[in-house]
Amino acid sequence: MTPHVFCPDFSHHCLNGTSPSRAELANLAVKGRPYKLNGCRLENTDLSNLNLTGWLFQDCLLKATDFTSAVLEHSLFKSCRGAYANFTAAYLLEAHFIDSDFNNTNFVGAMLSEASFTGCKLTGADLTRVKTTGTLFKDTTLSAARLPRFSFRKAQLQNIDFSFADLFECDFREADFDDCRLSEANLVDAKFDGADLRGADLGGLRLNDARRFKGAIISKSQASEILAEMGLKVL
Repeated sequence: MTPHVFCPDFSHHCLNGTSPSRAELANLAVKGRPYKLNGCRLENTDLSNLNLTGWLFQDCLLKATDFTSAVLEHSLFKSCRGAYANFTAAYLLEAHFIDSDFNNTNFVGAMLSEASFTGCKLTGADLTRVKTTGTLFKDTTLSAARLPRFSFRKAQLQNIDFSFADLFECDFREADFDDCRLSEANLVDAKFDGADLRGADLGGLRLNDARRFKGAIISKSQASEILAEMGLKVL
């Protein structure tokens, strides 16, 4: 068994700088107490269906790690690198992802209610059919991500890069965009009623595109772009 010690805060046991196997982690998981994995290498490790409630992953290598159907409620991923990780149908209620790289990660069908992503890279991630009540994003890249029908209703969106993302039928009603990018995103049938887009980069607003933002609040400069597309000048 991989050696472990008690963390200084006395709330978690720790594994430091190891490469534990599935069998080792499964043995720890059945004990029902949270562990902190610090600097561990878990590339390509199968952690599917394990109960990892409250576990902390810090500075871990999680490339292609399989968390399919794992229970990760109240878990924390901080400063991790997890490109191509698989969270399909994982239970991530109130999980938190901070300063981590999860490019091209699969979250299809995951429970992400009350989860948060802060300072993360989710380029190319697939968030299709996720459960999203209260999910928060801040200072996060979602470029080329797939988020069809995702609900951002009334969300405070700060420094989010949605460029080239699939936002088909997303709900942005009453959302507030602050330093966000929507250029080249798929916005077909997205809802923007009451959304404040004055802090969003719309990527060269054209008349046909503007119709997608019906009911939204835009700035004078953004309105000028639309009128310029029609051949009008604002003086």
